[in-house]
Amino acid sequence: MKNYSANITKKQLLYLSIPVFFSNMAVPLVGIVDTGLMGNMSDVKYLAATSIATSIMTMIIWSFGFLRMGTVGIISQLFGKSDYREITKTLLRNYLIAILVAVLIILSKNYILYLIKKFFVISLETYELIEIYISVRIFSSPAELIIYIIIGFFLGIQKTKVSSLLIIIFSSLNIVISSFLVLSMNYNIYGVALGTVLASYITVFIFIIYTYKFIIKKFQIKPNFKKLFVPSKIIKLLNINFDIFVRTIFLTFSFLWINYLGAKLGEDYLAVNAILMQFIIMAAFFLDAYAFSTEGVIGFSIGRRNKKSFLTSVKNSIELSFFTALIISLAYLFSFKIIVNLLTDVEVLRYISYKHLIWIIIIPPLASLSYQLDGIFIGASQTQEIRNAMMISVASFITLSIYLTKYFGNHGLWFSFLIFMILRSLTLNFYFKKILRKF
Repeated sequence: MKNYSANITKKQLLYLSIPVFFSNMAVPLVGIVDTGLMGNMSDVKYLAATSIATSIMTMIIWSFGFLRMGTVGIISQLFGKSDYREITKTLLRNYLIAILVAVLIILSKNYILYLIKKFFVISLETYELIEIYISVRIFSSPAELIIYIIIGFFLGIQKTKVSSLLIIIFSSLNIVISSFLVLSMNYNIYGVALGTVLASYITVFIFIIYTYKFIIKKFQIKPNFKKLFVPSKIIKLLNINFDIFVRTIFLTFSFLWINYLGAKLGEDYLAVNAILMQFIIMAAFFLDAYAFSTEGVIGFSIGRRNKKSFLTSVKNSIELSFFTALIISLAYLFSFKIIVNLLTDVEVLRYISYKHLIWIIIIPPLASLSYQLDGIFIGASQTQEIRNAMMISVASFITLSIYLTKYFGNHGLWFSFLIFMILRSLTLNFYFKKILRKF
């Protein structure tokens, strides 16, 4: 196994992050293809139904992203200690947690559909299409949650190429199968949902076998279920996962809050904010690659109790992320209008969007620190601090946004969002000294 020294460089971190860049780009591509497939149907209700249904399922699955983040933190530290047997046990325990969570999601199908019908003003035909999609796609949840864990495992042992290859294969299969089912088999929205289900299970089948063989070959251990149910280990896993779950729920709510306040300002601003958010999300996909790579390196350094390596990794990752964010902002400066014009042909939306360029330029560099600190705390398994920092930041953001939006309109909302990102960094930085106590 590769052993990172105390002299870990920006070049090494960049090398680890490059595969993650490409895999992160594959994720939004699936949504674009699904939208394109349904957007070219004869009736607009197919696109409306797919938009709502995929958003709901994505939010549900993403809410359990703790299965990836919690796995990275624990496994990277065990990897630093060369405790390969416990790494294997942790992996199997998280598999069981994922299956349990997936069963609960599946059993909640009718409740999910009820809430959709309750809160979305849609026609009966659109709701029926949503019901078809949800009723099929929900059965992909076991596979999709296990995918999170496998990604976390390979990130934790610093094999970012493998985790990235998994995402690329899953996304590619999803695109190919869904396109075939819709275009050749005329399965419409059923085909889009079924494509995701089939792609997820094929990917899981391939990579569970690969992971099993990898563990036997590299760790010289044959995975088994003996001594798996150790109460202290299970409680530790559940505590870490619950903290990240709460953190993710609050983060998700903050983005829903932007939509809520944007809608109160008017449909034009709701649409504009959806366009502007694409720039923020795209920047986050790039910058999160550094955070993902840093998680494994940080956990490894803590496992080895190598404080010098830890501090060097923190310094290099933050500097590299900030420099990349500056490049992204510079690219946005010259391409903003071109991209906006591709996203919408409505002149009023273009005009309003142009007036918000300043926020798209400022936010990526100032938000980069929060992304990196997230990765550092996840790698250190300091999940209570991540939870508390997010709760404080979101509560402050909501309070501030109500006031600023009232007096400064949509610019007040985006200024509040900028402050939210800064608060995430400040609150995590406040807790940083707790990580240093591990050495």
